[in-house]
Formats: sequence, C-alpha cells, structure tokens
Amino acid sequence: MSKEDSTAPSAPAPPKPAPPKPAPPRPPAAAKPVLPRRSFISWMTLAWAAFTASMLAAATATTRFMFPNVLFEPPPTFKAGFPNEIQVGQVDERFKQKNAVWLVRDANGIYALSTVCTHLGCTPNWLETEQKFKCPCHGSGYYKSGINFEGPTPRPLERYAISLADDGQILVDKSRKFQYEKGEWDNPASFLKL
Repeated sequence: MSKEDSTAPSAPAPPKPAPPKPAPPRPPAAAKPVLPRRSFISWMTLAWAAFTASMLAAATATTRFMFPNVLFEPPPTFKAGFPNEIQVGQVDERFKQKNAVWLVRDANGIYALSTVCTHLGCTPNWLETEQKFKCPCHGSGYYKSGINFEGPTPRPLERYAISLADDGQILVDKSRKFQYEKGEWDNPASFLKL
C-alpha cells in the first residue's frame, strides 16, 4: 500500500441534519377559570344549606334550653283516711307504692314510717307472719316500730309528721322527718295520739 492510497481522501461525510425549526409562538390563551361557574353555584348552595342547618340546630338547642326538665312529684302532704280505718297492731300498706309510707297503729296511736331502708335506700317488705319489715336487698330487718334489729342497716326507719286534718282524716307531712337516734320520735308531731 502506498502512501497515496493511505492519504487518499475518504468518502465524504454525510451532511449534518438541519437543526429543527422552532415552533411558531402560540397566541396567549385566555386563563381557564379555577372553578367553573356551575360548580361554584353548586358549592355555594351546599354551603348555605349547611349554614342554615347549623343555625336551625343552634336555635333548637337554645329553645330547648328555655324549657328545662321538671320532675313533677306528688305534694309532700296527703290525707290517709280516717283513724278508725286502721286496726290496733295493723300495718297499713295502702300508701307504700304511691307515697312511700306505712301507717302503723299500736296501743298508743298511729305513726307514719318511711318505706326507705336506711342502709342503701331499698324498699323493705312488711312480713305479716313474722311481724317485721324485711329488706330484700341486703337482709336488713326492722320491728313494727321501725327499730332495726338485723342486717347491715345502720339506724331505724324514719318517721314522718302526722296529724289530724280539719275533716278528721289523717294528714301525713313527708317534708318533716323524725329520726330515732336524734331523739325526735318523742316529738308530738311524729305520732298521732288516740
């Protein structure tokens, strides 16, 4: 191989591709709304509905506040019939459910006992055959006079004020209580002398 052969011009190089033409500039497009008008109206309607519902709820709660819960209880005094309706030695249970009172008549007179156990507030039962009040919850026992003698009860039953009304009926006043341990059973208002 001769020098001429080696120095011989090589084949011409392929032409370089032309650079791409820049894209023609686009005309500025109008700015797209972030929220279309129909969606905006729908959202505003929903917002006003929610606001109205919350205001109605607040108004209802405020109105309800103006009318508080009231517990209607029977009056603390009631008439319990005539004294001759209760026999000596008898426990009258007619007023146990409605007024929570037992009327007891002994040789000295009539007294009104509370039907609330002094242990935990249960309602004892009068057991005629055993002549005692017996609490079914924890076994507290009371004599007919209301004095406790068995079970966990800490003190005797309470007495209510009792008197004769103008028409001759027994009038029991539950707003005045008398406790044995305080010596209040000696108070003339705690029993009706006959």
